[in-house]
Amino acid sequence: MSSRRFVCGLDVVLAVLGGKWKLLALYHLAHGTHRYAQLRRAIGGVSDKVLIQQLKEMQADGLVDRTDHHEVPPRVDYALTPFGRSLAESFGPLCEWGTRHEAEVERVVARRQVATAGLPDAITAPGTRAAR
Repeated sequence: MSSRRFVCGLDVVLAVLGGKWKLLALYHLAHGTHRYAQLRRAIGGVSDKVLIQQLKEMQADGLVDRTDHHEVPPRVDYALTPFGRSLAESFGPLCEWGTRHEAEVERVVARRQVATAGLPDAITAPGTRAAR
């Protein structure tokens, strides 16, 4: 079995950050330990199933620690590991870029929505290419 060869540093980052919600989870955990429900509210828009799956993946990858306090009702805390914190420290420039370009990105997203309006869902589903 051959090991994966990364193309560049960004490819390495994407290997551990694949998944829509991981970046946001790490961002919020960079500001301190969160209980599960607190983290889910902070992220917003993510289902329990998906968030739990992505937290498990980040735990397996060594980015996140999960502490189960074995209490009733259940209390579980999530925190960044030193490895996860080192990754989260790189988010500053991305956050600055997003803040600087928020209005422009909103226009881009609006144009994209207009361009794909009326196309069948099967063509515009996430991960597929719209037929032209």
